[in-house]
Amino acid sequence: MFSLLLDGNAMLRRCLVAALASGLGLSAQAADIKVVAPNAVKEAVLEIGSRFAKDTGHKVIFTWGGSEAITKRIADGEEFDIVVTTSQAIDRMVSAEKVAAESKTDFSRSAVAAAIRADAPRPDMSTVDGVRQALLKAETIAISSGASGRYFEQLFERLGVAEQIKHKIRQPPSGAQIGDLLTSGGAQLGFQQVSELLHAKGIVYLGPLPADIQNYTVWSAGLHKSSRRPDLARAFILALAATEAKDALSKHGLEPL
Repeated sequence: MFSLLLDGNAMLRRCLVAALASGLGLSAQAADIKVVAPNAVKEAVLEIGSRFAKDTGHKVIFTWGGSEAITKRIADGEEFDIVVTTSQAIDRMVSAEKVAAESKTDFSRSAVAAAIRADAPRPDMSTVDGVRQALLKAETIAISSGASGRYFEQLFERLGVAEQIKHKIRQPPSGAQIGDLLTSGGAQLGFQQVSELLHAKGIVYLGPLPADIQNYTVWSAGLHKSSRRPDLARAFILALAATEAKDALSKHGLEPL
């Protein structure tokens, strides 16, 4: 039934979220739901979570990390009510019987972007050749260990620069922020999700990659099969995909789906 509801129109989703919020709010004892989610969606999901908690009277407890680290935590048996991560990772968790298949909800996607250390020369990244030249000229290059990092490893091969720049690559552990590595002097040029670089302090945000080499990561939420509050968790998943969530998603560098 849940999957059918998700396939409905925006008005149906709004009504359902409102009804669930009412039914699970003041008329029920306040409860906590545990959400594990990647840093790439942190600011937007926090805002949506805060609104959900205010509307329902329930508390949303977040655990943050990189998408690779989240996959490992779930595989190792850690339990949450809701898992937020890449769409592909949720599919794998469904196959592993960790996440309820009908609960999977794609709610946003993010592009990848570039940034530089504040004191670094600003490269022209508006074309594919401009990106190639920036890679060759940069002293050090930072990529993530998550979804965007895997893409860049392939992109460097595609651009024909993988061998020339491999000694420059810095790849911190899953969940690390490339903006932090840039500000600390650990790299000169960095790439990560738009949502992670857009509001980072102490860097120069260069914007998304050119369309010809752009890559999108779809972010999804799913109900962990161990959830002790499945109805409340499902209501929060619906809230992530509701029309009212679009402003929060867009403001923080995510494209609503």
